[in-house]
Amino acid sequence: MTDLKTLLASNPYPGRGVLVARTHSGAVLGGYFLTGRSAASKDRALRVVGDELVVGPTAATEHDPLRHYAAATATDDWLVFGNGEQVSQVTDRLRKGESAADSLGELEYEPDPPIRTSRITALLSRDGGRTAVLGAARPSSGLRLSTNVMTLTVRDLEPGEAVLLTTYLSDGRTVSVARPFEETTVSGRDGEELLDEIWSALNPQLRVAAVVLDPSQGPTAAIQRSA
Repeated sequence: MTDLKTLLASNPYPGRGVLVARTHSGAVLGGYFLTGRSAASKDRALRVVGDELVVGPTAATEHDPLRHYAAATATDDWLVFGNGEQVSQVTDRLRKGESAADSLGELEYEPDPPIRTSRITALLSRDGGRTAVLGAARPSSGLRLSTNVMTLTVRDLEPGEAVLLTTYLSDGRTVSVARPFEETTVSGRDGEELLDEIWSALNPQLRVAAVVLDPSQGPTAAIQRSA
């Protein structure tokens, strides 16, 4: 498997990404990052608001539902994080008793033609992270406008193993729909080192923020990096 630094460095504009990784200390952690090209996309920061981690504007006063949202929240059983308003929707479904897989169903990609950004979400169990369920509401790479909904269950990652979802695949000039998921490796021994690994691999001109989350502690204990 390609290591995370190489994988991200080979994709100059990955958009937003969710990561589930087992560090070399044995902890299963979640990662989330944002990159942006436009001024509006770069005008964002991650903040703890109540018991959630929220993506909001740094200077703008108007709310943009495609750029400002709860990026991480939690139920008693699951840490939930992702790239849009679906994070709150999935969390509400979980609290109503829906299964992890069902909570990720019937979502739609973002209404932002022509890019049609995927909505990517990760659920990480709070019992030590033995199980992760990742979901993506993705556009077709062809002309069809209906949404492809993918759900992936990952169990028992070995130390150094990770699974990554991004919204885009780019060569630095053109942007297309990312591959459904990537299996990769990480070198970090703990959350701080994993965050360093993510941040250093992102294009410095495009990176906006990144965070690493521990499911046992929840969103308010996230460690962060910002541009």
